[in-house]
Amino acid sequence: MTIFSRAARQLRERSSLQGTVLVLPGLLWMVIFLIVPLLLIIVLSLAWRGQYGPVDWGASVREFFSRLSLDNYARLNDPLYIEVLWTSLRMASVTTLVCLFVGYPVAYFLARSENRFRNLLLFLLLIPFWTNFLIRIYAWMLLLRTEGLLNHALLAIGLIREPLQLMYTPTAVLIAMVYEFLPFMILPLYTSLEKLDPALLEAASDLYARPVRTFLRVTLPLTLPGIIAGTILVFIPTMGMFVVPDLMGGARTALVGNLVQRQFLAARDWPFGAAASMVLMALTLLATLLYTRVSGFGEELVV
Repeated sequence: MTIFSRAARQLRERSSLQGTVLVLPGLLWMVIFLIVPLLLIIVLSLAWRGQYGPVDWGASVREFFSRLSLDNYARLNDPLYIEVLWTSLRMASVTTLVCLFVGYPVAYFLARSENRFRNLLLFLLLIPFWTNFLIRIYAWMLLLRTEGLLNHALLAIGLIREPLQLMYTPTAVLIAMVYEFLPFMILPLYTSLEKLDPALLEAASDLYARPVRTFLRVTLPLTLPGIIAGTILVFIPTMGMFVVPDLMGGARTALVGNLVQRQFLAARDWPFGAAASMVLMALTLLATLLYTRVSGFGEELVV
């Protein structure tokens, strides 16, 4: 009996070994492409910027590790960087709230639409994903610029006398980010609303509950998992977004993602950029955990 045949026999006879073999490829992938890069970023955030390069590696490995410090994190205590952090948190929170208030009625409409039209409506919702992310952003730039379609339309109907300065403002960044991430809010909400039993709404109506009370006491609590999922799917990527603020906001709207990008590519200060990215990750995780704890889903998330 060869080694491979014995291994195959043991694999067939031991169910625990079968589970290990099934999990091993995914676990290996996570270690190589998630854990190892994260450890490298942590070490890099404690390093020093080199005089002629992005990182001062030192004369030896021992010297490099002996010089590790928290100075890069201390630099983030500057009021300028604190303002960038708060701007990122505020922009991500506002984007998430706007997506929630806009996406909930849309998801409700989709869930209550007739079956023959529902697939078509979902198809129309997902069509923008067929287009490249940057192309969609450039389309918004053409719409919102001074000579864009929106200003021409407002001037033509007489609502304004001179073009509005919409580009390179926080408002333009918010519009583009809501547009990009709105489907990520609608789809989880739609899933929760579709599973809602109409008999519960009929029972509330039979008990003389008004529509507002029915929504607050029946619909909203039962769709809370969709709200939590949509909020996480929108909040986390918006916290680290740098493409939209860079193109739509210019120098006036700088988020943490822009800070990290500029430190790695322009300033060539990799340690400081790594420290900023770690703070961004910590803020995102902290905000997500606090939100889920307040919503009553913290235990499930931690477990």
